[in-house]
Amino acid sequence: MKNLLKAEEAAQWLLSIFLFSRLEYAWWVYPALILVPDFSMVGYAFNSRLGALTYNFFHHKALGIVVGTLGLLLGHPALMLSGIILFGHSALDRMLGYGLKYPSDFKHTHLGNVGK
Repeated sequence: MKNLLKAEEAAQWLLSIFLFSRLEYAWWVYPALILVPDFSMVGYAFNSRLGALTYNFFHHKALGIVVGTLGLLLGHPALMLSGIILFGHSALDRMLGYGLKYPSDFKHTHLGNVGK
């Protein structure tokens, strides 16, 4: 089951790359921005509850879908790009085993404990 879930996340990550390729941005923009959502970990500097809240907000695929769809409807390429990056980053993280965080600890995720 674990490999099936990783394959599903890989397909979603590849979808984000395909969607990005349909935008009018240089190829290097995707790899340059793909780790930007990890800045949401700044909440952990204060406490694990705030860290989990900010991390989970910016790593929820629905946020990427909403932002990207809003960009599509408004004809706003930067919003479409933002949505694709948020969605693609979340899929990549989950493919690598980094899930949404529980407030108890950064390593405690919905996919299990990171590092095991």
